[in-house]
Amino acid sequence: MKRSKSNAEHYIWGQQCDGWHLVKDANLSIIHERMLPHTAEERHYHVQARQFFFILSGTATLEVDGKRVILEQMEGYEVPPMVSHQIFNETDNDIEFLVTSQPNSRGDRISL
Repeated sequence: MKRSKSNAEHYIWGQQCDGWHLVKDANLSIIHERMLPHTAEERHYHVQARQFFFILSGTATLEVDGKRVILEQMEGYEVPPMVSHQIFNETDNDIEFLVTSQPNSRGDRISL
């Protein structure tokens, strides 16, 4: 089945940011996310899930294990299990990105 923001399960997280479940399976999760300007995710890590963040539009700041990485459109970054991370939108524009988690990160998140 074709998936897009228009037919995927939607949820709101953090400071009014959006997520759309493109793939929602126990072994794999792919979420299209949108962050408003000047918002941030809570710092956390995953016990089992390996994640890959891929920026579709805008510029994101990803802090991984205390180091900040600037990700531009069409760039990505892999975060292994047990590594603290947090994504920020420090710009004046929305950012959109994909987050792939294997296995699914639901119930696997430890807040810091």
